[in-house]
Amino acid sequence: MTRSIRLDAVLVQAVIAGALSFAHLHDIAAAAGQDGWKAWAYPISVDLLLVAAWRRLRILRTDGGPTRAAWTWFTVALAASLGANIATAGLLDLNAVPAWLRILVAGWPALAFLGGTLLVHTPTQARTQTAPNATHAAEPAPDIAVTRDEPAPVPAPETDPVPALPPPVPVPAALLAHARKVAHAHHTTTGSPIDPSTLRARLGVAPQLAEAIALQLTGKD
Repeated sequence: MTRSIRLDAVLVQAVIAGALSFAHLHDIAAAAGQDGWKAWAYPISVDLLLVAAWRRLRILRTDGGPTRAAWTWFTVALAASLGANIATAGLLDLNAVPAWLRILVAGWPALAFLGGTLLVHTPTQARTQTAPNATHAAEPAPDIAVTRDEPAPVPAPETDPVPALPPPVPVPAALLAHARKVAHAHHTTTGSPIDPSTLRARLGVAPQLAEAIALQLTGKD
């Protein structure tokens, strides 16, 4: 409830202040020779430039862009609005407006148009990102000087990489002892050492395990 009352009070205050400023700008424009609809357009132009400059200033602050141009046009619009409000406080005879004020009022549309155009085309982000390989691409390749007395180095022939050996297959001690008995019986019967295929068939194991057992039997028997 309290928040709604504060919000309404702020809106009412803003409407009153805007209406008074609007009326003062209208009176100055009319006194400077801008009659009819033109006198009503001047307050709108000043207030819109003020709001546009403030909005662009907030965007540039958020994006990290340059804020000098936005601050400049915000100051210009604020000076025009504040000057009109002060001039209607009895400090200026509206029936005898000086020539310099007539010139300022007559030149305001062009100034406001220029400010609005520059605010619209102000970049919102000044930081540029360079490609990670841009620096390396710009660097020239080093020159390799080859003298006549010394022959150019001959690159060594490329060799195929040696394939890594598979890890040894672990053989349980009980299975190795049983395989040793089978191999001894085969050697006693046939007079020749047992081969991996026969050992695999007798033991009923995988080929890799049979090869590992045969290697251990060959190394120990």
